[in-house]
Amino acid sequence: MTLQIGVHTVGPLQENCYLLHDLASGGAVLVDPGDEPQRLLVAIERAGARLEAIWLTHAHVDHIGGIAGIRRIWEVPIHLHPADRQLYDRAGTIAPMFGIAWDEPPPPDVALAEGDTVRLGVHQFAVWHLPGHAPGHVAFINETHFVGGDLLFAGSIGRTDLPGCDPAAMERSLARVLTLDDRLHVLPGHGPATTIGRERATNPFLG
Repeated sequence: MTLQIGVHTVGPLQENCYLLHDLASGGAVLVDPGDEPQRLLVAIERAGARLEAIWLTHAHVDHIGGIAGIRRIWEVPIHLHPADRQLYDRAGTIAPMFGIAWDEPPPPDVALAEGDTVRLGVHQFAVWHLPGHAPGHVAFINETHFVGGDLLFAGSIGRTDLPGCDPAAMERSLARVLTLDDRLHVLPGHGPATTIGRERATNPFLG
């Protein structure tokens, strides 16, 4: 397998940013660079990678706070579902409440949609629109990994009490995720990695 996945937990809310690195081509993608851009830039350099894109599962402030710092060095396209554009544009007013040092990011470049495929080298990821935690929440899914943002955690699920959340949509999104293979590795936006099968068997929120 030529895909290397590194996790970098950043910011006061301990958000997981993932560096996907295709070793064959040298290309890389950052998923949800939420804070500490200098640390993420060092990780890219140490990996010997060439950043090609920023993919966002959603636009809550703890998932986008590092974008501006990254884009000053790497002028790569930002991918976001348009239903989260309002959250993206208003994040700067929320950042101080969470202790996140705010640096206004440039606007998104690519509109993600259900059924899209995003690519890194030979690796393809299906884009699933999975609202509930945020209106434009998506996941990136390949044959081994579910990069799922704040939808599903080890032993828990994403919050549905924030502005823009929709508990009914969250239930539908979680039900859809449970159609995936038990062996799929779940890379969540917070906390440790898990698997679909482990959460199916033990997660108390998946009744």
